[in-house]
Amino acid sequence: MDERVFNFSAGPAVLPVPVLEQIRDEMLCLPGAGASIMEISHRGGPFTEIIHSAEANLRKLLDISDDYAVLFLQGGSRLQFSMVPINLLGEGQSADYILTGSWGKKAMEEAQKEGQTRVAYTAKGSGFDHVPEQGDLDLDPQAAYCHYTCNETIEGVQFNGEPDTGGVPLVCDASSDFLHRKLDISRYGMVYACAQKNAGPSGVTIVIMRKDLAERSDANLPSYLSYANHIKEESLGNTPPTFAIYVVDLVTKWLLNDIGGLDKMFEQNKTKALKLYDVIDAHSDLYKGHAQPSSRSVMNVTFNLPSDELTSKFLGEAKKHKLEALKGHRSVGGIRASIYNAMPVEGVDALASFMKEFAKNA
Repeated sequence: MDERVFNFSAGPAVLPVPVLEQIRDEMLCLPGAGASIMEISHRGGPFTEIIHSAEANLRKLLDISDDYAVLFLQGGSRLQFSMVPINLLGEGQSADYILTGSWGKKAMEEAQKEGQTRVAYTAKGSGFDHVPEQGDLDLDPQAAYCHYTCNETIEGVQFNGEPDTGGVPLVCDASSDFLHRKLDISRYGMVYACAQKNAGPSGVTIVIMRKDLAERSDANLPSYLSYANHIKEESLGNTPPTFAIYVVDLVTKWLLNDIGGLDKMFEQNKTKALKLYDVIDAHSDLYKGHAQPSSRSVMNVTFNLPSDELTSKFLGEAKKHKLEALKGHRSVGGIRASIYNAMPVEGVDALASFMKEFAKNA
């Protein structure tokens, strides 16, 4: 296949075409470096400029103050599931977890291997189809931290704002909606996100962390597991994922210069999502959305059809229209359209038109 399709993959996910074009043009020889980005030293001048630029762009997009460190790590969010409690959960302490889907559940399972946790809320009883209201939360004011997943990729549910933890450090897995809108970073103790949804390719995980929290890191921790060590080494304690960080730099420049910032990106994202939810609501006899309307994700639109046969037919016919990677996660089935920042409006329009036509003929 030599023609690009509309790629609705949940991750690794679609990247902006201008970014891909620049990667292509600079692949053989990075300007000023005399070699490919994949061949140059992570301690040399050209890469130092790239990693500093990526950090500066993130700070500008999210208004990150000097009270916070910005780190570029490896291991994905899976490693963060362990690093968070290893560094922040002291002996005799407990951590709160708000469970609104599969990834929050996995995060708590890893934390339980390191210390005591408690469930501040779970939507398991309703099949993880919603996020809680503030009054639904059972928070421990003495908790070491409170962890939540702001967008659950698999179930397609998303918080519209941050839970109020009353001074307990708020830790957020923002992997699947990072940079889709502006966050008030001052409300967080820590935000982490693997890049392969909205920020870049797989291979790098971005951590934004209040520096005083890193002081909880035990000096006896293995060096790669210590946030304090990564801050001290400025993400260069080992060879970082240089290519992935280079792409993050390009994506953040695209958000700043081509899009005009995260407020404008958010408006585009809401418009795209509404196009699909309008079709789902208009054809509710065929399309059943997984998430309750008040908790719908603007990144991952999930829905089911009445039978496996219709689902298979939907996927097969969508493929003929160059609408790819729409199969829902194996744990919930159905359809999942991931419409991250780089998904063009044209792709969403094409999917919405196909859904209407399919409903007419089903």
